[in-house]
Amino acid sequence: MTGGRWLLRAASLGAALLLWQGLTSLDVNLWLRFEQFPTVGEIASTFAERARTPDYWRDLASSLRRIVTGFVLAAALGVVVGTAVARSRIAADVLGPLLEVLRPIPAIALVPVAILMFPSNEQGIVFITCAAAFFPVLVSTRHAVRALAPVWEEAVLTMGGGRGRVLFSVVLPGALPGIFGGLSVGIGVSWICVISAEMISGEYGVGYRTWQDYTVVDYPGVFVGMVTIGALGWLTSTAVERAGRRLTSWLPRTAVSSAPAAAPPRPRPSFQAARRTTPQGTTTGGMRK
Repeated sequence: MTGGRWLLRAASLGAALLLWQGLTSLDVNLWLRFEQFPTVGEIASTFAERARTPDYWRDLASSLRRIVTGFVLAAALGVVVGTAVARSRIAADVLGPLLEVLRPIPAIALVPVAILMFPSNEQGIVFITCAAAFFPVLVSTRHAVRALAPVWEEAVLTMGGGRGRVLFSVVLPGALPGIFGGLSVGIGVSWICVISAEMISGEYGVGYRTWQDYTVVDYPGVFVGMVTIGALGWLTSTAVERAGRRLTSWLPRTAVSSAPAAAPPRPRPSFQAARRTTPQGTTTGGMRK
């Protein structure tokens, strides 16, 4: 990424913060009410105070541990089940109806189920996080595997390769772009659900601390939690996208440039194509003279 693009992004963020500071410091109260909002300066001051306490970093570590554990489990299960459903009729008939019934249920609605099933809140929150990311990965993997052209599989089979060789040399590499698309969606959904689960049944975590600040009407603390959640979500999503680019580096990349693309060179006619001599006679441009 060029320096100009970084500068533009920084300017966009800075303009949003300046607008926030102006609306809140002037107590603007039109259709939207900003008089109760904390200013950027108050949030920054509260964040500096929280960052010097061990509770803040303990909450951050708890949320990260839960999101990483749940997301890794969801990624592994989603890829395995999605590939099986796409490649096997038996798996599609046995698992397909059950998965389609469960898929519309919001993961946060599973909080009562998690409380009843698991002996600790920690395990229940990890379960909810895993359930949130599982279905985006499953669906993207299933569609990516089914969209693969059969010619590559047939080529491997023709050369004597077995099903394992087809799976690891054709199916999974070919489906990687689609799989990482589902992973990018899944990590965002996981953050939504892990924060909600921490607010409902957590003991530690960014979501739990943010809800506690709301109950005691500490609005700068609430916004510190929101900023922390946004930063953690951005960092984890960026990590997933960069891992996807690295693992699919063999794909052609489209260069984005503001300059107009140069016209491709016109093919030069071949002498052999223009004039061919055969035993029956001489032809020019494919027509017999």
